[in-house]
Amino acid sequence: MNVFVAGGSGTIGVPLVRALVAAGHRVHATTRSNDKEALIRGLGATPVVVDALDAVALETAVRHAEPTLVIHQLTALPKMGPRRASDLEPTNRLRDVGTRNLLRAALAAGARRIIVGSFAPVAAVSGASRDTQIDGAAEAVRSMESQVLEAARRGAIEAIVLRYGLFYGPGNPGTDEMLTLARKRWLPRVRDDRGQLPYIHLDDAVAATVAALERGTSGGVYDIVDDCPASFSEVVTELARVSGSPTPWTVPAWLIRIVMPYLARVLSMRLALSNVKARRELGWAPMFPSYREGLRHTMARAA
Repeated sequence: MNVFVAGGSGTIGVPLVRALVAAGHRVHATTRSNDKEALIRGLGATPVVVDALDAVALETAVRHAEPTLVIHQLTALPKMGPRRASDLEPTNRLRDVGTRNLLRAALAAGARRIIVGSFAPVAAVSGASRDTQIDGAAEAVRSMESQVLEAARRGAIEAIVLRYGLFYGPGNPGTDEMLTLARKRWLPRVRDDRGQLPYIHLDDAVAATVAALERGTSGGVYDIVDDCPASFSEVVTELARVSGSPTPWTVPAWLIRIVMPYLARVLSMRLALSNVKARRELGWAPMFPSYREGLRHTMARAA
């Protein structure tokens, strides 16, 4: 099949493009940077340098690619992940305006299906919270999801939304940074951490996305998470153990709220998400049922 990946040079974009090419698909993958053309070409795909906020240029690019399937993985996050809500603002525009442009281009090109990579923790935030910037991120996610789901409802295109948990694994810059900090004993646990966060190994997220190319019900929303939600502190403790790093320090929650209020709010979430629907309808199951297996695999790959 001919697949157009919008956001082909990002954290999930690179392994996704690699997997699609390995599966025999013809792939066009976008990047905003001329410097990343060689990266995409090295994965076996055709690079497309385009800004998704430029509606005319994006439609021209998608029409030229003539895709059967379009995958939306557009983000503009800092390399090490967002530390504050303001770090999400460029991605908010991509999830709102960029989605509108990509959907219009997909329809113009006659694509059969569009798959949207969403983010479970932000999608779970309700309106009228205490943080208007976080609410802005949640509204952008709702806009992204509702645009494609509405197009599916009116029969314009098949659409599937994948709500990913927190990415980790080999090749994930956030995981690499956490490992570096853990080895220096600079990555603390949070005292009385009661958060329950959805995690997903990057390889499992890629596998679920590839499965959604042909499976799943149009208009469906799927939680792409592992079997075992965990607190940030549980993950930090396990990362230190499997990497042979010193036992992490424990800090009070109020300190995290003062130093990094956005991260403190995200890490304190308790999200009851399930991958049962994705297992049943996508024919997918995580290779790494929990962060424990996933972190052991990560360290084995790093060795």
